[in-house]
Amino acid sequence: MNYKTKSKKIFLLYTLIAMAFLIFLSVMLLTVLKSRHLPSLYTKETSKAQRGSIISADGFHIATTQKLYKAVVNTLYIDPQKMNLFIQLFSIYSGIDSKEIEKKLKKAKGSVVLSYNITEKMAQYLKRLSYELRRYDVFVERKNPKTGYTTLHGLNIIESGESREYPYGDLLTPIIGYPHKQEEQGYTYIKGVKGLEKRFERALAPRQDELRQGKRDVNGYIILNKESFSKPHINGLNIKLNIPVGLQIRVERMLDSMKKELEAKEIICAVMDTKSAKVITLASSNRYLPKNIKRSDYPSLNSAMTEYSFEPGSVIKPITFALLLDKGLVNPYDLVNGHNGRFKMGRKVITDEHDFDWLSAENVIVHSSNIGIAQLAQKLSGGEFYDGLLDFGFSKKSTPDLVYERQGSIPSATRLNNEIYKATCSYGYGMNANLMQLIRAYSAFNNNGRIVTPKIVDSFVDARGQIKEIPNEEQIQVIKSSTADRVKKILIKTVNEGTGKKTKSDGLTVGGKTGTAHIVEAGKYVNRYNTAFLGFVNDREKKYTMGVIVIEPKSSQFASQTAVLVFKDIIDIMVEEAYLTPVL
Repeated sequence: MNYKTKSKKIFLLYTLIAMAFLIFLSVMLLTVLKSRHLPSLYTKETSKAQRGSIISADGFHIATTQKLYKAVVNTLYIDPQKMNLFIQLFSIYSGIDSKEIEKKLKKAKGSVVLSYNITEKMAQYLKRLSYELRRYDVFVERKNPKTGYTTLHGLNIIESGESREYPYGDLLTPIIGYPHKQEEQGYTYIKGVKGLEKRFERALAPRQDELRQGKRDVNGYIILNKESFSKPHINGLNIKLNIPVGLQIRVERMLDSMKKELEAKEIICAVMDTKSAKVITLASSNRYLPKNIKRSDYPSLNSAMTEYSFEPGSVIKPITFALLLDKGLVNPYDLVNGHNGRFKMGRKVITDEHDFDWLSAENVIVHSSNIGIAQLAQKLSGGEFYDGLLDFGFSKKSTPDLVYERQGSIPSATRLNNEIYKATCSYGYGMNANLMQLIRAYSAFNNNGRIVTPKIVDSFVDARGQIKEIPNEEQIQVIKSSTADRVKKILIKTVNEGTGKKTKSDGLTVGGKTGTAHIVEAGKYVNRYNTAFLGFVNDREKKYTMGVIVIEPKSSQFASQTAVLVFKDIIDIMVEEAYLTPVL
């Protein structure tokens, strides 16, 4: 071989080596630059925070939230030889019948939802099962024909939403209200629509979802170490009420019974601790199941305690009398002409149930004389009467704890200058009020002339048990203490000698006033009535302001035979439950 031939061969060899090296470098460069679908070394886990609970004064959860999960499996990744093992284990852990699971798996190939209603406790068991199934190779890797990549899918337990639970059924409805479900990115949320659920939506709503992220292990689970990041969930605040379950249940059962006995459309009542303003019972005979609302329940969805406004009738007489007494316009012993039960004022004829000749001013209240109070009310100017009713809280919101209150109305000062308007308003016609407004107004007679604002919710409680007290509203002095004391004695006399005799309770101080009023429909009075009894009951230490409204009783149109009986039953329950201690 000559020198030139040898040189050519060496040159060709080096050229081939150089080209191979260039090709190698090009391939390496393309490999580096080309995007690859490698499994991530990192993962993240999220968990939704929960809505707060509504808790009774005695610590029972009246409304609470339960997380819901769905169990999803991809049938293509289950080893056919271990399909039966998967079915049997999932059935044991979930409590779902194995035949039902088998039917779902055979019905569809690919991703199958085995259940949408997995509870939080069950979800924890199933997550553990998912880990064990991977460990025992129940799931196998499959190659995706489109991408060419190998993947493995196991049993996935996914948060799907939340469910609002009411362990005590219809207890405290409609005050507690009800929620609606809302869907957001495949997750079902709960949002309040009525009652406390609506009023305290912002407090109850979850604050912050849980987040954990970091490196994952071979099974896809996050490795918690100093390189991982976590953010805790912050649930919504719990709301603690002033209403105890034990007392509420007994009062509601009694209302159910009395509704039937009195053949009433509805009976509502409220009991408030006069000193603290805490409402310890707020009940209706018309309730519903918040998770199973039927069409027949629609009339009961509104809280009649604040959303039913009506002409209150004679329970307004003590307030009219208090305004007169406070301004020195009447003396309790002044004589008033009863006109034998029939008195014409202008073009209007005012009547009484009983014929009176002459009676003292205080006995106008004791025996509930429309004629007597109509004449006494003329001593008030329209402005004095109007301002006085405003001071007592009429046509104003009664409590900050409930929504959609119907605040009622009172005649204008100009109208109240008219003797007829003044007369009818003095005994509770021509104006509208709700039960809680009446409770607030009557608290003045049991609290030295100061009205208090009814307080249903006591405090907020966070997940750590820290309590945030809700301060009481300022008490408002509406009449002099001496005036309140005198009216209080008159109301006690009304129970002892007048229309409220059936509320008498040995060893307790009971005072109050009956009221009966026609119902107005389409601007006209119809032959149907509401009856009421507003007052107080005290022992040596405790003072309660109470009210009962019986809506459209058919058994009798008289409060003394309807509302008074319910009022007395509540007193008896309170004694039995140790909220009152008679001095015998």
